[in-house]
Amino acid sequence: MGVAIAEVKVRSILTRATGYLRTVSSHSLQPYRGCTYGNTLCGVGCYVQHNRFLTRDALWGSFLDARVNAAAAYLEQHDRERRWARSARGDFAIFLSSSTDPFVPQERRYGVTRGVLEAMREAPPDALILQTHSHRVTDYLDLYPELARRCDLRVHLSIESDRNTLPGLPPPASPVARRFEAAAALKAAGLRVVITVSPLLPIADPEAFFSRIAVVADAVVIDHFIEGDGSRSGERTLRTSLPAAMARADPASTGLAYRDRMIAIARKIMPGRVGVSIDGFAGRLT
Repeated sequence: MGVAIAEVKVRSILTRATGYLRTVSSHSLQPYRGCTYGNTLCGVGCYVQHNRFLTRDALWGSFLDARVNAAAAYLEQHDRERRWARSARGDFAIFLSSSTDPFVPQERRYGVTRGVLEAMREAPPDALILQTHSHRVTDYLDLYPELARRCDLRVHLSIESDRNTLPGLPPPASPVARRFEAAAALKAAGLRVVITVSPLLPIADPEAFFSRIAVVADAVVIDHFIEGDGSRSGERTLRTSLPAAMARADPASTGLAYRDRMIAIARKIMPGRVGVSIDGFAGRLT
């Protein structure tokens, strides 16, 4: 299936956070509309595919708008939105990104994310959470140290399982081994790294998995699709093929008891460094 790619300009790039995201940040920033990882493992259960305002009824993974003026739009909004955020909640914190991946393969052509990060060095937020499913996050290691000196920077790298595939589902956007290598490189550069096991998928060897995370990350966040996909009981994810594939791999993995068992193992290996669902994304660890 081909991907329809367009270059677009936007009037604004910062969106004031609502709902689930509101406890994590004051704003979200999407360098792209759409995500070309939509046809990979992380895209199968991605709740964003149900947002008709965003998808405009196009198949998730089939389109990408590169917001080529994102950096300029950020600089234009910065002072106004920082004043609002500090007044409304005390800090100007940005989640980059909640409905796309900042490091889709097309980033190497368009550099939208890089432009935004360079703009943030000039006009930083108070805090920045950089969330990705891709090892390509290390492409910009030249930018992060200075940005980390200017704001509270956390890099969230999603590694949902120790398995690269689940029966009947496509491979991940980035191999598990490469994401672990990326986390190690980020940590070696002095950056704060959080592994987000989100959504939690069946794990073949939990003890080894969390022991590996303990070496390359400062913290881990575990987030099951139930209580984690923005719906009350995981209804959004239940509309996809992901839960059935999880059940084939490990029937227990589709329930919260499985999540709680993984949390217990992680806390044994990483005491004081484990977050759960939205509290974990907000930086509250136990």
